[in-house]
Amino acid sequence: MTYEVGAVERRAILNRTKSVTLVGASANPARPSYFVATYLLSSTRYEVNFVNPRLDTLFGKPVYASLKDVPGEPDLVSVFRKHDDLPQVAEEVIDAGARTLWLQLGLWHEPAADRAQDAGLDVVMNRCVKIEHARFAGGLHLAGFNTGVISSRRQSAP
Repeated sequence: MTYEVGAVERRAILNRTKSVTLVGASANPARPSYFVATYLLSSTRYEVNFVNPRLDTLFGKPVYASLKDVPGEPDLVSVFRKHDDLPQVAEEVIDAGARTLWLQLGLWHEPAADRAQDAGLDVVMNRCVKIEHARFAGGLHLAGFNTGVISSRRQSAP
């Protein structure tokens, strides 16, 4: 199976995404999921949902105990969980009817990816949804990153 998802495909996934559910969301400002959550809520058009059985609310929004408790069908599920949890999380993402399983930076699990792809999901591994969104929305240049986009116009946000 193919595990590397190119920039064109990542942008297409983000463009069609309506909602992002963060599994493993944290109220700790030092955690990457907290930073990603603040970015998604303040800088994107996505409906953002949170899953963490140890939290009740985050940023004034409800936090769900499991993915099956999130109302509606999730679109993109961004995972902030340890490696050993990924096969079970992939099953939950499939059962929830999501379109995309997105494993955050540092997460790579080929059997979980195979299972999700076999179920018809798009899979992105070892990528940060915040960084990728900012890359395509033209915001990474503000932090000194070379986005590879040569234009005097700001790109339309995915």
